Amino acid sequence: MSERQQGSGSGSTGTFRLLDSIEYPRDLRLLPPERLPALAEELRRFLIETVSRTGGHLAAGLGVVELTIALHYVLNTPEDRLLWDVGHQAYPHKILTGRRERMESLRQRDGISGFPRREESDYDTFGTGHSSTSIGAALGMAAAAKRLKVKRDVVAVIGDAAMGAGMAFEALNHAGALDLDLLVVLNDNDMSISDPVGAFRNHLARLLSSKFYTRVREGGKSALSGLPHISELVGRWEEHMKGMVMPGTLFEELGFNYIGPIDGHDLETLTATLQNMQMMHGPRLLHVVTQKGRGYKPAEGDPLVYHGVTPFDPATGKMDKKSASGPSYTEVFGRWLCDAAAADPRLVAITPAMCSGSGMVAYAKRFPDRYYDVGIAEQHAVTFAAGLACDGVKPVVAIYSTFLQRAYDQLIHDVALQNLDVTFAVDRAGQVGADGATHAGSFDLSYARCIPNLVVMAPSDENECRKLLHTAYQYEGPALVRYPRGAGCGARIDEALETLPLGEGEIRRQGRRVALLAFGSLLDTALQVAEEVDATVANMRFVKPLDETLVRRLADSHELLVTLEENVLKGGAGSAVNEYLAADRQRVRTINLGLPDHFIEHATPAEQLREAGLDRESILAVIQRALAADAELTAGEPVREVSVNGQR
Repeated sequence: MSERQQGSGSGSTGTFRLLDSIEYPRDLRLLPPERLPALAEELRRFLIETVSRTGGHLAAGLGVVELTIALHYVLNTPEDRLLWDVGHQAYPHKILTGRRERMESLRQRDGISGFPRREESDYDTFGTGHSSTSIGAALGMAAAAKRLKVKRDVVAVIGDAAMGAGMAFEALNHAGALDLDLLVVLNDNDMSISDPVGAFRNHLARLLSSKFYTRVREGGKSALSGLPHISELVGRWEEHMKGMVMPGTLFEELGFNYIGPIDGHDLETLTATLQNMQMMHGPRLLHVVTQKGRGYKPAEGDPLVYHGVTPFDPATGKMDKKSASGPSYTEVFGRWLCDAAAADPRLVAITPAMCSGSGMVAYAKRFPDRYYDVGIAEQHAVTFAAGLACDGVKPVVAIYSTFLQRAYDQLIHDVALQNLDVTFAVDRAGQVGADGATHAGSFDLSYARCIPNLVVMAPSDENECRKLLHTAYQYEGPALVRYPRGAGCGARIDEALETLPLGEGEIRRQGRRVALLAFGSLLDTALQVAEEVDATVANMRFVKPLDETLVRRLADSHELLVTLEENVLKGGAGSAVNEYLAADRQRVRTINLGLPDHFIEHATPAEQLREAGLDRESILAVIQRALAADAELTAGEPVREVSVNGQR
């Protein structure tokens, strides 16, 4: 969305004298430097007030308030390109780039996204949501600018955790080999700087980024270029002196001019250093140290809890409690994991930096020597598990569906091809609500069921989730269990470690004419629909191996089969049913209902399912239209168009 397309909203209830005068960064640049700290105070307060009403990501944004102001103050955005890695920290950026009044719609249907989106603003130069993409994308933009002979700054802001991922290092390695103007800002919020060390480092960073130092550095290299031994000695001395006071040797070896670390909350130092670094050319890296949750005591005290928040009282930090009928699927996994580990010492658990999100906190405390957090490194997590499985250990990889996409080659080549005994607990399958399309698990049934040797399971409720997790674990080969975000229908959970027969579904309701084949958490909705049309309901459980015996029986005894899945239709569970029926020469009519062939944006889960045609009313309407069409055909009337996937 351009500046002219800015929407309106209710805004905040507070008084923000400076912030209210800034619609876009061009207004920010009119302020004298001494007013910037006051603006930071207002921006931080506005952020707290807004997110307290909408929920969303808080601690990361609070930590980069000063950095965001400094970047937009120094850069000529949006002509200069500014990229935010992951995007959790981009709320202050949104507020300063024409969306302040729309923050009340954050992460709501038809509102602004919780992540940078190119469609939303000219200032969002690259869409994010997944980690460690910023440097590679920024390098591409820098290459495009050079090719098009356009003079602009390109800046990528990346956190210390995201910097540890393979993609980031691949991009750093490539950037160091290219003669491109690129600035990487490393936002390091995992350490603190004491006052004296911070003052010294800030002074050093400003010195090393100054024009005087740059002229001396480059001039000295040029003058000594004909004296290789002396030149080498000077280079070693320079790196030795810098290495004594800063952790930049690695980046220098990769070809970056490293500056820092500096205090990321010191606006004077930030703006001065950024201005100096604008004068430099080639790959540069600025290391800034920030504090997550800065300026809000509850978030400073527990930045993990305040990373992603529900609406809360800004005065106390107390969050609204979510009402749920029982434990979430994530909690069910966490309890099963502890119970299974207590019963089998061979079990180890692996997560790519999602301990809390995947429900592994209790396990990590009980079994610290059997717990591996590999960081934001999904590919490594899967191959690491494969290596463990080669030598008699039984690994469980806890990973979000959307993140397993990043390790697809490893899933195929390192695990399935070798038929290794690895269990995948795949959380956030299906739609995920306010996080939107970047985090939705829309594709796992399609991308998993085509892989040889891999068993794919979809539990219908919390109790079945526990049983299928144990079934997958006991299976001597690669197996995947996918389950949704949040709570289920409130099923009573058995404490025993039980398994289910491999590849067998079950009939949950006997009806006539119509059979609903539910794969996963849509079973409860299928049962509700079945009551309206007296349909049979099958809980299929397994996408691979498919219960072909059950499908054949349903096809022989019903006029219409309707498959239900919270996965894209193309290549999903419904496709598996169609393929079997075609191979078996069955001529029963089928309708496949699943996610449509477009990305579903942020909204509530109920709104997302309604858009996909997977809510009770939409499914019922499709079946009723199909039955009405059959009745017209029997009576000799022309057949009307039948809705598939809730769309004509």
